[in-house]
Amino acid sequence: MDNPSSFVVQDGYYSFFAYREELGAMPFPQTPRVLYHKNPLDQVICQLRFPPILRIEAAIPADFQDSIRDAFPGFAESSELKVEMPPEVSDQVPPSILRQMVQPPHLKSFEFASEDGKRKVHLTRTFLALSTSDYHRWETFKEVLKRPLDALIQVYSPQYFVRIGLRYIDIIRRSKLGLSGVPWRELLCPHISAVLGYPGVGENVETQEAMYAVTLDDPSGAVRIRTNFVEAKDDGEICFVIDSDFFTDQKTSLQEAAARLDYFNTRGSRLIRWCITERLHLAMEPEQL
Repeated sequence: MDNPSSFVVQDGYYSFFAYREELGAMPFPQTPRVLYHKNPLDQVICQLRFPPILRIEAAIPADFQDSIRDAFPGFAESSELKVEMPPEVSDQVPPSILRQMVQPPHLKSFEFASEDGKRKVHLTRTFLALSTSDYHRWETFKEVLKRPLDALIQVYSPQYFVRIGLRYIDIIRRSKLGLSGVPWRELLCPHISAVLGYPGVGENVETQEAMYAVTLDDPSGAVRIRTNFVEAKDDGEICFVIDSDFFTDQKTSLQEAAARLDYFNTRGSRLIRWCITERLHLAMEPEQL
């Protein structure tokens, strides 16, 4: 991860974030901007939610596709069923009968993929999302996001965003960092490693899962941090996941969205450095920018 520069400088919003920077670096300490050559990022996802636009489902989004097709030539359409019923009712009704009682709407989802499949855009009547499994630096990700975001605005004209999210999923695989056999307590800071940091106990932990919800220095923003073990599919190696989901549910204008994402990215860089020790940091081969 690395620190951002805005898409566009809007006086009021840009000044607001500059002011927040002067207030301090809570809750995560400021860190120098670096580029990791052995980046543990497995997935980066940006989602922009807006009030329902029924026209997105009413017709195939041909104009939207034409605007991004050179970068995202792949296309797939899917529908998912959404059943909304009070839990105290649905929990007591057999699924076969429940399907007869409720006629759920089909929620269409349109997927546009890059030729190599590493970047995907999802469009539904309530959100636009960009995901990538090949993240290098923030400026590149923003430039890729700009295409579908511009297309959304030009074709469908959303009035504002009701939720903005930026999610980083880091998977720390020790073998890829030359750290095979190194205890987690030497790689993760105590506030993240918890019981993994206790000699004689941490080495015997088979499963681990924790979740934290943290308010950011901008009170309208927050981050959900999830940590857990996963097994590598190829050889079963135990890996440590740090899943940080930054978001705001505050109504945000189209012009303010870029600065909000920049802000989340900066906090994402600080968070991952706050989680890991100097040994792991160096093993990831940081290059200061």
